[in-house]
Parts: sequence; structure tokens; C-alpha cells
Amino acid sequence: MKNQIAQQISDDKIFDLTLNHLFDGVYIVDEKREIIFWNKGSEDLTGFRSEEVKGCRCSENILNHIDENGVLLCQNNCPIVKVMSDGKPISAKVYPKHKNGKRFPVETHISAIYDDDGRIAGAIEVFRDISSQENYRILQEKFTNLIKRYVSNKTYDEVRIQIKDENTAIKSQQIDVTIMYIDVVGFTAFTEQNEPEETVEMLNSLFEICDVITRECFGDIDKYIGDAVMAIFTDANDAINSALKIINEGLVSLNKRLQEKGKEGINIRIGINSGTVIQGDIGTVNRKDLTVIGDAVNTAARIEKLSPVNRLLISEATLARANRDTFSQFSYYNELKVRGKTESIKLYINTN
Repeated sequence: MKNQIAQQISDDKIFDLTLNHLFDGVYIVDEKREIIFWNKGSEDLTGFRSEEVKGCRCSENILNHIDENGVLLCQNNCPIVKVMSDGKPISAKVYPKHKNGKRFPVETHISAIYDDDGRIAGAIEVFRDISSQENYRILQEKFTNLIKRYVSNKTYDEVRIQIKDENTAIKSQQIDVTIMYIDVVGFTAFTEQNEPEETVEMLNSLFEICDVITRECFGDIDKYIGDAVMAIFTDANDAINSALKIINEGLVSLNKRLQEKGKEGINIRIGINSGTVIQGDIGTVNRKDLTVIGDAVNTAARIEKLSPVNRLLISEATLARANRDTFSQFSYYNELKVRGKTESIKLYINTN
């Protein structure tokens, strides 16, 4: 038998007609989290027809939402479960999966639905594709970063304040970025087979290539860590383009020069991850760096260590931010198990 809420929806033709004329996606679940209503907007946004999803949960290979950090929400951190347990509405930015496999950003709002006795009998989720807003945000931030290469009012003001008061720190903030790690494969062996000057020359040549290409792709080198490079990007597509250009063009050019000098070429690993990080002035009173820290940064470093030589390995959080052309260049590789987290991180490798 249908429960009370399902019966009401089935009988209310005006309700059905109204919600099916909305451009936003709207779906309703019962107390078992099974979908009992799926409007036309949901069909258009996700590619799933109403008859395909009714009676199923979104975790049953339908939407499989992940958050900004790539964490799968449908299994252990489902917002609908939380709403149905405490009745408090939730709004968030998440990445559901389209029927074609491509993730896209949505702004979602979830509220509880009550029966005639005042008990929570289900939940309603309204979601809107915010790809255009995200693209505008990214474009705006990239434009701002480009302008700052020449005139940086913010940096000027912050430096001026700190000159007046050296105890005043740059304001920390949480930002959404994509992190790229690059590391030289077999660096210890290279140092043993070459003079110190040659090792430094090789690293500087590689770092120069990484710096030029990163800047061309609207990124910024955050730091050099021994033989490794860490860069940050506002747009995940720029990070991916930068990495592929470093592998396919920069590294090829560098190895050609090394071989012309009778030296062996070098190999690198690149890993990319996306998520929210804390950006702040980190260090001591005498020396500080404006850098980013957080799980997303640590995960990017771990992904790089798993990457095959001269290939690009990215997380699902990064793939979720990729445009259609970039998305098609990657295939599933394996998973990274992170200590303290129940869900593994899915990894994808470039196919060309």
C-alpha cells in the first residue's frame, strides 16, 4: 500500500501539474528514502526519466551526490537522512551525477514533509543547475588574479597595514580550489649520477617550465618542496590543462635538451585534487608564507604518489568540476583509501 504522502501526491493533479512546470528539479522521497515523485525539471537536469527512478533511492546508481571535497553523501552523510531525523532544512552545493556519467554542480534545498499527525513522513529536495554561476565565479576570480599580476590593491593595502603594525596578520579564509602536485621520479638516483650543479640546473629548468605553463593556465605556484611543485588553481579545467601541457610539451622539450647534452631524461608524476582549503599567512613572526592547508591539499599529494609515470591522475572531486570535453579524456583508474574516512576516493587517469 502507498503511504499517506505518496497517496496524496498521486491524487493531487494540481500539485503534479504545478511542479512539472518548474525549471528546477524537484523530487520527493518517503520515509524509506524511496523516490515517489520526480518532476519534469529533474528529468531535464539529470537525464533520468520518472519511471526509471520511482521506487528507488538516489544512491542506487541514480544521482550519487558528492560534496565539494568529493565525499560521497548518499551512503553515510545523506542530507535527506539528516533532514528527516531532525526536521531542519538544509541548503548546500553538491555534485549529482547525470545519467551520462558527468557530474554537475547544483544548489540544493531539502525540507522535511510531515503527515497529518505531525510526524516526518518524507522529504522534498529542490535543486538547480548552477554551472553558469560557477563558470561566472571562476571567470571573475581568474580575471581578478590576472589583474593582480599588474596591480594588486588588496596586497598593497595588506602590506601597508602590516608596515604600520607588524602584528597584523593577513585575514585567513576558506576557499574552493584545485591543487596540483608534481614530483620528479627517481630524484635520488639522479642526484647520485650527476654533479650538484647539474641537479640544480635540472630542477630549475623543470620549475621554470611548470611556472610558465601554470601561469599561462591561470594558476599559481604555491611552493617548491625539494624536487616537488605545488600549484593552486581556481578552475579545475585550467589545472588539468596545465598538467597535460607540462607532460606533453614541457617535459618533452626538457628531456630533449638533456639528451642533447648526453644526459638521461627525467620522468614526473602529477596528481590533482579539488576541495575547500584554508588560505592564510602561515609561519612565525619572522617568516610567513601565504599558503593553503587542509585535507584537500594532503589528498592531492597522496594522489600524486599513486600516479603512473608521466600520466595525470585526478580525484573524482576534480572530475566533477571538469567541462564535457575534459571529462571525456579520463577513465576510472582505482581508489585511494584515506585513514579516518569511510569512503574511498575514486581516481581517474587521462586516456590520451
